[in-house]
Amino acid sequence: MTHTHTHTSRNTNEEQSPAGPRPLALVTGVGRTVGIGAAIARRLAAAGWDIAFTYWTPYDRRMEWGIEEGAAETIGRELAEHGAKSLPVEADLMDPQAPARVFDEVERRLGGVTALVMCHCESVDSGLLDTTVESFDRHFAVNARATWLLIREFGRRFTGIPGNGRIVSLTSDHTVGNLPYGASKGALDRITLAAAHELAPLGVTANVVNPGPVDTGWMTEEVREHILRRTPLNRPGTPQDAGNLVEFLCSPQGQWVNGQLLTSDGGFSSSGSA
Repeated sequence: MTHTHTHTSRNTNEEQSPAGPRPLALVTGVGRTVGIGAAIARRLAAAGWDIAFTYWTPYDRRMEWGIEEGAAETIGRELAEHGAKSLPVEADLMDPQAPARVFDEVERRLGGVTALVMCHCESVDSGLLDTTVESFDRHFAVNARATWLLIREFGRRFTGIPGNGRIVSLTSDHTVGNLPYGASKGALDRITLAAAHELAPLGVTANVVNPGPVDTGWMTEEVREHILRRTPLNRPGTPQDAGNLVEFLCSPQGQWVNGQLLTSDGGFSSSGSA
């Protein structure tokens, strides 16, 4: 089931591009104000996009950080400050019917989607020997199958100007200790990169972004110290770092970047230290 409400700003016309109405981005996985999804939504709104976004509070309830009460409303107000219309949609992306329902609601309320940015995930640590079949299937349903179904809906419905359409997926190269998460993110990579070729007739670009370790409140002091030792800039990634890259990929200037798996982690993955 989806629950929706909209936020609008009185100064929309002041910030609207002289070329016409603001394009619309659908950003999934925007359940927390400190998350990567929220940072991407804010950055796109500041760059002139209207924003529809999905969230799923039962997932947050299961996780150690818990539900952030009023997060969707807070994010909506922040987007409105940038002149953006916004539409939060609560959706369980484990449900194979959810992607079509989300697109139906977004198109009905805000119009056609020009950019699809997928930040949603199921992420529960477990290894080769202790992962349950239920957990494995849930990770693949949310991280891989929902990504495919969202891209499929986007491709079937896209009616924008060729060259303007954008798909961006957030990924991870984790493997050890979180088998279902890492394996399902690997599947997400292949699904997204296929879109760069299969949706080429629509003039849609598709890229995958690996933002590296991003501090959204989950890092222990030990993990943080490990990241600092391995990162030349001596800091972890921030949600804003991811937002900056996604905004570029969705901009006209980012059009020539297509079919790529981009690692944007401050040099963390290139470090040879343990």
